Amino acid sequence: MTKIKNSLVPLVLSLLLISSFFVVSASASVGGPNLKVTIVETNPYPAKIGEYLNLTVQVENIGGNKADNVDVEIVPQYPFSLDSQANAVQNIGALNPGSTATKEFYLFVDKNAQKGVRSIDIRTKTGEDSPWSEKSFDIRIGTETFDSKGTVELKEVTSDPLVFMPGDRGTITVTLTNTATTPTVTIGGSDFDTNARIQAAVLRPLSDGITVLDAPYEDMGLLGPGDSIKLTFNVKVAEDAAEGTHNLELAIEGNSFDYNSRKNIPLKVDSSNVKVITSKELTMTDGKATVEFDVANTHPNEFNSVSIKPEAEGVKFYPAEYFIGPMNPDELFTIEFNAVADNLLDNRRKTSEPMNMTLSASYGNGINRHENIVSNMYIQPIEATQGGSSSMVIPGILLVVIAGAGVLIYKKKKQSKK
Repeated sequence: MTKIKNSLVPLVLSLLLISSFFVVSASASVGGPNLKVTIVETNPYPAKIGEYLNLTVQVENIGGNKADNVDVEIVPQYPFSLDSQANAVQNIGALNPGSTATKEFYLFVDKNAQKGVRSIDIRTKTGEDSPWSEKSFDIRIGTETFDSKGTVELKEVTSDPLVFMPGDRGTITVTLTNTATTPTVTIGGSDFDTNARIQAAVLRPLSDGITVLDAPYEDMGLLGPGDSIKLTFNVKVAEDAAEGTHNLELAIEGNSFDYNSRKNIPLKVDSSNVKVITSKELTMTDGKATVEFDVANTHPNEFNSVSIKPEAEGVKFYPAEYFIGPMNPDELFTIEFNAVADNLLDNRRKTSEPMNMTLSASYGNGINRHENIVSNMYIQPIEATQGGSSSMVIPGILLVVIAGAGVLIYKKKKQSKK
């Protein structure tokens, strides 16, 4: 029995030591920088035999800490070769959590290359003393030719959110349809099937401020007559993106070169938001008041989870936060809060000193959370006159009320990571 105990003790200690090592390692990897690499554009697509190829590589820090000095390296294999070996490694520099950066590489496709899919390796590291991390990507060379006569057309385009705000992330979904109506068609005395092939589909931004986060779709298979397929692309709008309509290009590789197509995809950006306006005087009589506000959605599409929260030093509000929920474009809500002064406000009320109130409007645009803050809205404390009507107040006090001249400050909350 003693022997068993003596052997169990070091075994248990060893297991605890090993488990603690894994916990520390796991927590370190979660909290440290972590790089995600994507080829966001291949130009031309597919790559052409005997010609140069431009690859746009995107690096995103999806980790919890800053990457101090990011390097990205391309490791080509036949039939690809670099225009210059000196361009194999490109430095990005520091990359904060949630930030992205892009680099371009130029490759030559050997003149004796065969049509098909070939692989290429891309390596990244987070700092000078950090190890390289490697990922392999497939690059399509040439265009396959099929005798099918089905034609792929763009049927529908949707985005979520419908209208983006600067800094937003979301999706663009395209519906592609084979417009053929019969299983076969006769051309020049020969019969052909009307299946449509989607060999590749890529979405490219045509203006600054928009980034497509996904690699091209490849080998999507056959679409029979009248069949449809939905392709979804994740996109990001920069914080400094211009307002208005941005254009993206959807390039589709079909049955053959004759069936390839390019479609314009619009993406709307608008910074208009939730506005909060006082709808009556902000006065507090004997430490109590009912304050009222109009809340309006001035954005072109619906906001979700809209809530308004008032704050003022020395004042308690009931409810503490007013939850409105979804708001349609141009929809208006009138909301009320009961305000009660604490001892601090009672002291100030005796000197008739106005109290600065701040309102924060929190809301969602798709998966993105936003917040507007309206400040410099003042509550004027007054006292009811003694020995007279309770409706009478100290003369001239109401003229001091300052309301409706709030300064609108726009902030964007950090979106939670998926």
